[in-house]
Amino acid sequence: MSETMTVAPVVKSVHVNCGVANAFAVFTRGIGSWWPLDQLALAPGEVKEVVWEEREGGEVYEIGRTGEKALWATVIAWAPPDGFTIAWRVNAEAEAATEVEVRFTPDAGGTRVDLEHRHWERLGERAAETMASYRSGWDFVLGRFVAHAR
Repeated sequence: MSETMTVAPVVKSVHVNCGVANAFAVFTRGIGSWWPLDQLALAPGEVKEVVWEEREGGEVYEIGRTGEKALWATVIAWAPPDGFTIAWRVNAEAEAATEVEVRFTPDAGGTRVDLEHRHWERLGERAAETMASYRSGWDFVLGRFVAHAR
C-alpha cells in the first residue's frame, strides 16, 4: 500500500488600490514591469522580457537578453478579469509543476487578490523545502505587485 503525501498550500491575500480589470492586467500582461527579475527568474538579471500568452494552454516565459526562452508556467484556466490558474514550474529541474491560482475580487475601493500555490507533493522529497521558500517569496513578490498596481 502506498502512502500519499499532502502538503498544505501557500495562501496569500493582498489589497491593491485599483479596479479588478486593471489589477488583473498588471498581474498578467504587465508582469515584466513589477516582477523582481533581477532576483527571481530562471536567468536572474538577464531577462529582457516576460511574455504571458493570455489563453488556456498559453505559456508564461522569460526571454533572455540573447533571445533564449525559458518557460515559467502553462495557463490551465483563463477567466479575465476574475482570475487564472497556471501550472508553475518552480525551477527548470523540478520533477513536476505545482499550481498557482490567483483570484481578483472587488473590495473597498480596490481589489482583493487571493493567491493559492498548491500541489507541492508533486515535487517529492523537495516539497517541504521548496514550499517554505515560496511562503516568504510570495510575500516579497506580492509586495512588489501591490506597489506597482497603485
